[in-house]
Amino acid sequence: MNLKMTGIDFTTAGIDIRQRFSFTSKAMAAAIAQIRQKQEIRGCVLLSTCNRMELWLSLEEGAEFAIADFLCRLKGLSCEEYQEYFVVREGAEAVKHLFYLSAGMKSQIVGEDQILTQVKEALAFAREQEGADRLLEVLFRMAVTAGKQVKANVVMDKANFSAAHRALEFLKEQGNVLTEKICLVIGNGEMGKLTAQALMEEGADVTVTVRQYRSGIVKIPQGAKRIDYGERYRYIPKCDLVVSATASPNLTITREGLDACLRQRDAYFQEQIFLDLAVPRDMETSIAERQGVVYYDMDSLPFEAQSVEMRRQYEKAQNLLDRAIQKFLEWQECRDLVPRIQQIGADAGRELAWRMEKTLQHLNLSKTDLANLQKQLEHTTGKVVDKLLFELRNQAEPETLQKTVEVFEQVYRDSYGG
Repeated sequence: MNLKMTGIDFTTAGIDIRQRFSFTSKAMAAAIAQIRQKQEIRGCVLLSTCNRMELWLSLEEGAEFAIADFLCRLKGLSCEEYQEYFVVREGAEAVKHLFYLSAGMKSQIVGEDQILTQVKEALAFAREQEGADRLLEVLFRMAVTAGKQVKANVVMDKANFSAAHRALEFLKEQGNVLTEKICLVIGNGEMGKLTAQALMEEGADVTVTVRQYRSGIVKIPQGAKRIDYGERYRYIPKCDLVVSATASPNLTITREGLDACLRQRDAYFQEQIFLDLAVPRDMETSIAERQGVVYYDMDSLPFEAQSVEMRRQYEKAQNLLDRAIQKFLEWQECRDLVPRIQQIGADAGRELAWRMEKTLQHLNLSKTDLANLQKQLEHTTGKVVDKLLFELRNQAEPETLQKTVEVFEQVYRDSYGG
């Protein structure tokens, strides 16, 4: 298994750095297309969320690939300047990381659900682009399954919280009352819908921006109002809270646009809160300099340390994940043995044909028939040995199978001097 992963996340880089390595769907497709052209790469999956970007590669045995350098070149950035922000994981370490990540154990909000969907969607997207190979397919599918098992069996103290929920909790902790507040949510993707729903649960008056596409009516959370995205600046002066959570690489709120629209805002209005939940940022950071504006982005939100109960829950999740990881590693170990088992079968077939050579000579066969018979003996013997060893793979412990294969390999190395 030549598995490598390189990434940037909230533990190594602030939002200013993370947003430079974020990917839209179009950019992800282009990146995967480039990677597929590399002969040393068997498969790839690219994961890009608000808190992390990770590129996963399955490589030919013995092959090397500088993932961080590739990502920097792809983004037109200096490798030397950004190298320090990357984390590199290989083999079993990478496997463990993905399983824990899928279960929400490596999120800012430990146990949150959104990352599980994001990991699943990353694999689905790579599959659509013909990027994922067998190793990555099984790895990601088993990681997602393990994440679901954790969700079903471990009631995390902060489970079902997304960044949107935590942001609203933070605002309430600061003394803000959201009930009956006029709120605008810019963006109707997954994060936008979560935010709108969470605000409505708090009793807020929620309006969501939508873009009309040729595909037809755009659905928004039930109970929310809608305005066209192009009308957002006209609506902002009425708002107590403006949240932007899009996947767009372009700004949704600029300082110039905000200055222009807030000239219409009456003096008796209180402070407005602007909450940017996007990576890259949706809002121009200089809006924080404007009087009457309170601005928060993803790096502004505090995330609590684990409580005692949370640590107990984490240990329970850890036990489930470690067992799932072991199953994957056993699958991979057996997978690596397949060509070795097939080689043992071929060696056994050649030995039988060699030992039967004198006996076959007395059958008075033509040279062609004799050659065909020897070839059939080799093939049949190989199949029988393969069947025995593959059945052993299904029934025996991995250590037993590994030792058996090593013994057979040694027998044929001694016999043929190879």
